[in-house]
Amino acid sequence: MSQQSSTLRSAARRTGGLIAASALAVSLAACSTPSAPASGGEGETAGDSTGVTDTTVTIGTHTPLTGPAAAGYSSISAATNAYFDYLNDQGGVNGRTIEYIVKDDGYNPANSQTVVRELVQQDEVFAILNGLGTATHQSVLDFLDQNSVPDLFVASGSTSWNQPETYPNTFGFNADYVVEGAALGQYAADEFPDAAVCMLGQDDDFGDEFLEGLEMALGADGLTEVQRYSVSNQDVTAQIGALQAAGCDIVTLATINGFTALAVGTAAQLGWFPQWFASSSGADYPTLVGYLGEDVAPKLLQGFTGTNYLPMADDEWVELFREINTEYNGDAPFDGNTIFGMSVGYVFAEALAAAGENPTREALIEAVQSGDLVGNGILPLAFGPDSHAAYLGVGITTVDQGVQDYVDATYEVRDGSVSSVDRQPVPLSGAAVPGA
Repeated sequence: MSQQSSTLRSAARRTGGLIAASALAVSLAACSTPSAPASGGEGETAGDSTGVTDTTVTIGTHTPLTGPAAAGYSSISAATNAYFDYLNDQGGVNGRTIEYIVKDDGYNPANSQTVVRELVQQDEVFAILNGLGTATHQSVLDFLDQNSVPDLFVASGSTSWNQPETYPNTFGFNADYVVEGAALGQYAADEFPDAAVCMLGQDDDFGDEFLEGLEMALGADGLTEVQRYSVSNQDVTAQIGALQAAGCDIVTLATINGFTALAVGTAAQLGWFPQWFASSSGADYPTLVGYLGEDVAPKLLQGFTGTNYLPMADDEWVELFREINTEYNGDAPFDGNTIFGMSVGYVFAEALAAAGENPTREALIEAVQSGDLVGNGILPLAFGPDSHAAYLGVGITTVDQGVQDYVDATYEVRDGSVSSVDRQPVPLSGAAVPGA
């Protein structure tokens, strides 16, 4: 029996009285007036403690539970919530349980604005955690900034979240699209120096920044062909045909999982089988199998190359997350989204613990940009006063016989250049309970 399994079982045997007391505390908190800003007694710093009671910390998110992106991403918030349930059964953070309010925005910016206003003005959350999507979250950036709400670990690789002077309370989580494009471009140059490298990507910031990264590694003239598409059009036959006609050996993808599968499937129907290199946003093998089908996916995705910055395959973090998923998430399908969601929850708990026994919004922001957070990635977190990016590098992954894992290639982007570095995976400690 693993230590993690023992921890989970002991948590499950908590008395009904503790559960009832927690439920009562949540009920009372929902009916009470919001916490006033801390007065700053001896040894404490004055600040805004909205969303914090003696027993709970309430946070929220916007995410696509329905709509065009739901199939690829709706499981993330459920995984985060499962981690919080596990954490709460271990006593929470500094004696407080975390309440996570998840609101569906259908991947529509107008809806994002509505639900985020509800979270801030009606639910009075302490922070927004892991709002998902580039256009969706860009639509609420100014509102969150004007209300001084901590805006932590946005689920998008846009560089928009790394603007400390403009948005001092906003921090990203994904490695950004420039980093991913540069890493994949450099890996292509290092391992396939004679290959014709091309790109298929969204006709928005995702595609623009991914292309910027590719050109950083390959040069302005380093791509044989570039094709773009709109997510509103579920047909990429013309783009795939153009890439095939251009003689592309490697097609790099700035795509979400659904469009990765669409591109791979369309190419196969045309009898064309290039090497595929994809951003982490569209490179999760179990998700792609769900789109393509278990019969054909292993053949079409053999050798599929992607990027990642979080634990995967046979890893102690993954083992624990699997157990949490079974106990607290109804044994839902376990994939990269599960690991992503639980990793986000862990880093938030780490930040909350560092914010002190009486956390304020100001203390939470200070904790994140202190540079002391460790996280659970394969490279150190890059947060600091002048950097609101989580990861400045990624590892390269490939699929072999249905198993997706890292290869011996990791790249980091600093000061406009990409370089090879060694992976530095963070070991699991304290059963993923910060402060334990």
